[in-house]
Amino acid sequence: MNPMDNNPQQNPQPAPDLWGQPTTAAAASAATAQAPGWERSVLERLAFDTLREQRAARRWKIFFRLAWLIAFIALVIYLFSSENASSASSTEHTAVVELKGEIASGADASAEYVIAALRTAFEDDGAKAVVLLINSPGGSPVQAGMINDEIVRLKALHKKPMYAVVEESCASAAYYIAAAADSIYVDKASIVGSIGVLMDGFGFTGTMEKLGVERRLLTAGSNKGMLDPFSPMNDKQKAYAQQMLGQIHQQFISVVRQGRGERLKETEDTFSGLFWTGQEAVKLGLADGLGSLDQVARDVVGAEDVVDYTRRENVAERFAKKFGASVGAGAVSTMRSMMPSLR
Repeated sequence: MNPMDNNPQQNPQPAPDLWGQPTTAAAASAATAQAPGWERSVLERLAFDTLREQRAARRWKIFFRLAWLIAFIALVIYLFSSENASSASSTEHTAVVELKGEIASGADASAEYVIAALRTAFEDDGAKAVVLLINSPGGSPVQAGMINDEIVRLKALHKKPMYAVVEESCASAAYYIAAAADSIYVDKASIVGSIGVLMDGFGFTGTMEKLGVERRLLTAGSNKGMLDPFSPMNDKQKAYAQQMLGQIHQQFISVVRQGRGERLKETEDTFSGLFWTGQEAVKLGLADGLGSLDQVARDVVGAEDVVDYTRRENVAERFAKKFGASVGAGAVSTMRSMMPSLR
């Protein structure tokens, strides 16, 4: 026996032949390749794998589309959901409706929104009284008249008191509305009054002559171009416009006298369009006292819990109005500037 045979260092194992026999997988593939019809088998496996991948991709695509659809529907429901006043409360409370900004059709202080909120407030059995919280410089006499008439009707129908509380200002059309309240409360520095009507605009006839611009206006009707800023105003048209303003002014005066009654201390300036501080308005009978919303709710109404019924536009409505109403906005703005205004 050769002792060298037991020494591993002396008899190293031969290195594996990497180029020799194939591995099991390679052998299987080779065997498959050598089998008859192996091309068809490989193609079938590739086709089935491709179908599985397409099905998986389609399922994920459907999943993501459904997820986006659900998210979109939820967003639409949220945007179009009502952001209006609080729902009816069974507990006794003071209902408040805000009247803020310009009083005009389509505005937050439009007759449509304010009347809808007032109706909800008056119809709530838990509302002990309704407070109209005012901060407005005025606006449309038509919108103001509609709100005033509805307040009178709701008060008679529901036998429920309504108070007006003024913040910074309650002028012109805003005071037209406030006159329907049972009592008006103001801050000592509030601006109150301005009982008058105006119609403003511009005349560019002189400027056009200096620039050599010719105005070409065709009308059917001798007064159809009345108040056109690029045409001169004749005395007849001016007198007619003044008569119309006087008529609206008398309607305003009648509403104030009817609403304030004997509390109003008339002077030669009462209906001249002047306005006063809240402190002076109380002395003139245009207001009944000094007070804020919380003070009136606590001390006058006797229900400290205040519930807001103000009707507000939701996001979708603002979006639709911004982009939908932009068509023809210039013409509407021009027409509105020529309408009588209580401000």
